[in-house]
Amino acid sequence: MSAERYTLAVIVASTREGRFAPVVTEWFTRHISAAHPHLTVDVIDLDAVRPYELRHGSAEFIAYAKRVEQADAFVVITPEYNHSFPAPLKHAIDLLRAEWQAKPVGFVSYGGISGGLRAVEQLRLVFAELHATTVRETVSFALTGGPFDDQGQLRDPEPPARAADALLNQLAWWALALREARTARPYGN
Repeated sequence: MSAERYTLAVIVASTREGRFAPVVTEWFTRHISAAHPHLTVDVIDLDAVRPYELRHGSAEFIAYAKRVEQADAFVVITPEYNHSFPAPLKHAIDLLRAEWQAKPVGFVSYGGISGGLRAVEQLRLVFAELHATTVRETVSFALTGGPFDDQGQLRDPEPPARAADALLNQLAWWALALREARTARPYGN
């Protein structure tokens, strides 16, 4: 796949105390550094962004909007809570509109027996409404206590690495194609 540089925003969706998201995020960003070093990665941790506290026009709101706008593609790292995704993620998405448009979105999910895939299916609907393109390939971890050891390392790293590469390769194609299209002609809806 192309080694052309683009900016990937990794959105960490969980804000719960004791969350597992940092373990998954650390693994994913480490994998990107090792296997896809041409990517510029911006980790947008919603626990630090605090979407419910953002007020339109504030410096924090503008900074968040700029980070989303500057991204060529997104990977959302999300748990599954009660067959869905976290409420702070929905709020963070809903704060913006044009910044998401005509950009690809991929997912790394975790939780329970479904590995977070029910949350991903709902997120596909949300991003479609925002005119973003979701990619088919995903990375999911069922029963997170199984794949990861106590030090946050994968017991069998090969299958998730293959899934991550497939996801990142699809994102690269869409990110570059859509960036070129947005440059040639502004996206309109």
